Parts: sequence; structure tokens; C-alpha cells
Amino acid sequence: MAIALYIDAHIPRAITLGLRLRGIDVLTAQEDNAAKLSDSELFNRAHVLQRVMFTFDDDMIAIATKRQREGITFTGVNYVHTLHTSIGTCIRDLEIIARVAAPEDLANRIEFLPLQG
Repeated sequence: MAIALYIDAHIPRAITLGLRLRGIDVLTAQEDNAAKLSDSELFNRAHVLQRVMFTFDDDMIAIATKRQREGITFTGVNYVHTLHTSIGTCIRDLEIIARVAAPEDLANRIEFLPLQG
């Protein structure tokens, strides 16, 4: 089963479009009318929708880490620092993750992009 992604509000539209052109299931916070939610609420929304969060936001990593420590389940987070990875690399790596991983592979995990390999 492929991974469905939830795209944080600050992610460039080019990444969303690139993923869609490759047939990846993505939903943006804007499309979900959730762009104005707090980080914690947005994180919860991704979990309710059973979508893995993709973000540039360091605060999302803090939320995920806290949940890991407290044993609170979440669907997973893919994170990239904006200065370290190009849009093309983000698209490529997210496509790989979405096609190869199963939801249980990313549950309660934080994946940092770019992928190494």
C-alpha cells in the first residue's frame, strides 16, 4: 500500500505539483482548509487523515519527538531543511518513500531528507 502525503503549508507548490505528476497521493494543508491551524493541530490532522506529514518546519520535528518519547502514535514525518535539499531532490526522495514504504514503515518515525544511498 502506497503512502499518502500531507503537505505542510510552507512547502513550495512545485513540490506538490511534481509529486502529482508522478502519481503520488498528496493533500496540502491549503486544500484541506487547514493552513491556519497551529502546528500541533496540523500534525493531528495529518494523523486523522492517515497521511504522512512532509514539512520544512523544525517545530513539527519537536512535536514528533515529544510524541515518540510519550508513546503517542502518529503517521510519520518526512522532514527536509530548506537549505540542504533542492526541490527536485525532495520530489525524487518523496516519490521513493511513497512508492516503496508501507504506512507501518513510517508510523511513529521521522525521516530526514535527502535520502542517503
